[in-house]
Amino acid sequence: MPSNCEPESDCSLCPRLASFRRQNARALPDYFNAPVPSFCAKGEVRLLIVGLAPGLHGANRTGRPFTGDFAGDLLYATLLRHKLALGHYGQQADDGLKLNHCAITNAVRCVPPQNKPLPAEINTCRHFLTAQISSLPQLRAILVLGKIAHDSVVKALELKLKDYPFRHGACYRAGKFTLVSSYHCSRYNTNTGVLTAEMFDRAVETARHAAMTARAQ
Repeated sequence: MPSNCEPESDCSLCPRLASFRRQNARALPDYFNAPVPSFCAKGEVRLLIVGLAPGLHGANRTGRPFTGDFAGDLLYATLLRHKLALGHYGQQADDGLKLNHCAITNAVRCVPPQNKPLPAEINTCRHFLTAQISSLPQLRAILVLGKIAHDSVVKALELKLKDYPFRHGACYRAGKFTLVSSYHCSRYNTNTGVLTAEMFDRAVETARHAAMTARAQ
């Protein structure tokens, strides 16, 4: 993968996030505490899943997107059900889980305080998102989890937000890609009933179908 897809381990482009990483490194020295790299299938990637940012005790701990917290439990169980992941999800980066035809990344690569990145941080980190999309020649569909990820992907594709409003279950033609939107699979959203496992399953299936059946253009 081209190096411009991933921030340096000591990335300082966003001073607030870099400072928070350093604080966490002192308080939680056994954690990953660095920009979390994308998790990609070996070989052809046809579906890219984009979340918000690493969770403090999830990906910021383990170093793999959506690994080690509730959001990952739901995401990976769903990917395994749809054969987009193979093996066993054990909530650790070394659990042996493999992705199949898909990749997972975040709109913001570093854990933000209170899980709330600032607009400037989202804009700064979009460079890596744009590079990630460009690095996947067989990419056909993008599944975005939550409005922040949705809006950042739309901007990365140089499209207009007014033409691609976020709503759960939306399926858009976005240039050469199919863009599928879902509420984020967070514990808060599932506990409040904003998102059910069935709703999330349908969004993943829509994205999988678009990714695997689209022809190259």
